[in-house]
Amino acid sequence: MTSPLTLAHSPCPNDTFVFHAWTEGLLPGAPEPRLTFADIDITNGMAERAELDVLKISYGVLPHVLEDYALLPCGGALGHGCGPLVLSAEPREPAALTGARIAVPSTGSTAYLLFRLWAADAVPDGVGDIVVLPFHEIMPAVRDGRVDAGLVIHEARFTYRRHGLHSVADMGEEWEKRTGLPIPLGAIVARRSLGEPLLHEIAGTVRASLRAARHDPDASRDYVLRHAQEMEPDVVDQHIDLYVNEFTADLGQDGLSAVRTLLDSSARLGLLPPLPDGALDVTARL
Repeated sequence: MTSPLTLAHSPCPNDTFVFHAWTEGLLPGAPEPRLTFADIDITNGMAERAELDVLKISYGVLPHVLEDYALLPCGGALGHGCGPLVLSAEPREPAALTGARIAVPSTGSTAYLLFRLWAADAVPDGVGDIVVLPFHEIMPAVRDGRVDAGLVIHEARFTYRRHGLHSVADMGEEWEKRTGLPIPLGAIVARRSLGEPLLHEIAGTVRASLRAARHDPDASRDYVLRHAQEMEPDVVDQHIDLYVNEFTADLGQDGLSAVRTLLDSSARLGLLPPLPDGALDVTARL
């Protein structure tokens, strides 16, 4: 009997929407998964320790795990108009962040890379202290003045005004203006030692799960809402609409170019190790 594939992704609506059909056993003949829900900073660590077979991770962690994992060309989060935001309690120009205390969800996240790439030009004299907080604590910390600004992700882009906060800059807009490419956020990786035939089957299963979700979105509705961390239904819908798109089904050439550009740009700033030659060759074949 074949052992189940160990899988971890976040409880965020885009992930539960995409993976519902597979993890709930609705795809006859698909490899059996054993799912763990974990926030992205946890799955990043799991990937760095090579603990599970299939994981959702930040693109910012990808260069550190490519020896053990191959990037799958589907299931992840890229897109247009979906980048992280830098928020403040009062309206600020980017230059006003010089020396500022900034809260971020993780220094290993794609959001942090996008922030650092932006700040290298927009805040040339440099920001101040970087404070790592769970993402749900960042907006209250900005509102209460415990930090000068915060880098927020996920549904916060839909709700920050309710906290009386202001957008200093949209990291996605800045990335798209600079590169013309979609914004790479979250990646799906699978263990290379599974072998290319099984990697191909896993990619096909992820695509089949996505097709099932799109064909009958009501089938996953209760499941998605149950895991949405008290997110309101209208915010859940906006979240899925924004983060589940054509790049979720297939990175394509634009998606792969976006990934390479992010990683190469970050390496030039010393934020990441250089991407090895041929590191994404398997991805292009799946």
